[in-house]
Order: sequence, then C-alpha cells, then structure tokens
Amino acid sequence: MATQAKVSKTEDKDQQEAIEQIDEVQNEIDRLNEQASEEILKVEQKYNKLRQPHFQKRSELIAKIPNFWVTAFVNHPQVSALLNEDDEEVLQHLTKVEVQEFEDIKSGYKINFCFEDNNYFENKIISKEFHLNETGEPSSKSTVINWKPDKDLTKQPSPQKASKKRGHGEQQESFFSWFLDHTDAGADELGEVIKDDIWPNPLQYYLASEIDEEPSDGEEDRDGIPEEEEEDLPEEEGDGEGEEEDDG
Repeated sequence: MATQAKVSKTEDKDQQEAIEQIDEVQNEIDRLNEQASEEILKVEQKYNKLRQPHFQKRSELIAKIPNFWVTAFVNHPQVSALLNEDDEEVLQHLTKVEVQEFEDIKSGYKINFCFEDNNYFENKIISKEFHLNETGEPSSKSTVINWKPDKDLTKQPSPQKASKKRGHGEQQESFFSWFLDHTDAGADELGEVIKDDIWPNPLQYYLASEIDEEPSDGEEDRDGIPEEEEEDLPEEEGDGEGEEEDDG
C-alpha cells in the first residue's frame, strides 16, 4: 500500500509539472497572437488608406447610374426584407453611400447616406456612427432626420403602406427606424451587412437581378428540348387523320 501511495504522489507531481509547462507555452502562444493582432491592424490601416482613392473613383462612376443604390439594397436579401414601399420610394433619391472606417480601424466606423432633394426630409446627408471605446464598450449615434410635415416614416405605418413582403395589411417598421435604434450597437446586423457585405462590392448586388434573369447555356424549353433545336424538329403528324386508305 505504501508503494502505491508513493507512485500516486509521483504521478500527481508529474501532472502538476506538465500543467505548469503547458501554461507557460500557452502564455507564449497568447503573446504571439497579441503581437499578430497588432501587426494585422497595422496592415489593415495601411491598406485602408490605399483603398480610399479607388472608393472615391467608384462613387463618382456610380453617380452616373440612376437608382444604383436602391437597386443594390432591394437585391440584397437581408436589406430588402427591411424595406417597405415608402422606404423604396425614398431610397430612389439616395445618390451615394459611403463607409468611413476611423483611422485606427479598431475604434469604429461611420456610414453616410447622401440624398438629393425629396418630399420626405430636409437632410442632404444622414449618418450612423459606431464607436468602440477603450474598454471595448460599443455605442452608436445617428443624424437627427428632419422630416417634412406628415412624412415621418418612423411613425407606425398604415396597413395600406405595409410591404408586400409581409403580407396584406401587416404593418412593417420603416428602414429609417434603424437610425433611432441604439439598443445594441455591438450587434447591429444592418450596419455590419452594409459595411462588410455591400460596401466592398455593391456592383454585385446592383447586377444581381440581371444575373438571375439570364438564361443558362442550353436552357431547355418545353419537353426538355433546347430552344435552338426546337425549330429544326419536323411537325408531328396527326393521329391517323388524313392517312391514305389501304387499297381494296
């Protein structure tokens, strides 16, 4: 029994030493991960500056295409679900969308929506900002929208104006209510979608409806026969009608 107890103490000592060594190695891994994060941030800051002239040129070209941004939003599955008919009408006056990441990248970003004159509000630019303070606590703030009389879409909509996507007579909150929502800035899904999905390449969503409508090569028409081959098929004969009678 004494021998077994001695062996057990030896095993416990070996395990404790292994745990302490694993902890030392883990601390080294964590140190390298932290160093990598700092290096990655520096690279991201560098390329964020390099991308700016290209973003500017892209915005200038987009301005030549009517209804570019509203089309991109309507074609995006997550954003389109948030739009009612009035929202889409207002967004037809949206001339520019711009995402500005703060210089250090990690402290947040700002989304600007630029509008031409419209019948809904006075603002030329409506923005929403997302901040992350030194303690990592998220927050957000937005431009106050100066609605014209009886045009405030953030008030409860009438059933007649509800989105067709939600069913007849069912009320839907306006897209512009997003500018009033600061309850959970750290998990703002719409802001993240615009910044990380739409903004990097809005053209793919502008063209999405056209791509969906294009027929694939060799698209089959009726009875599984490609359209180009259908014209070459002989006409089908009638079911025994007009056939020559047998002699006799």
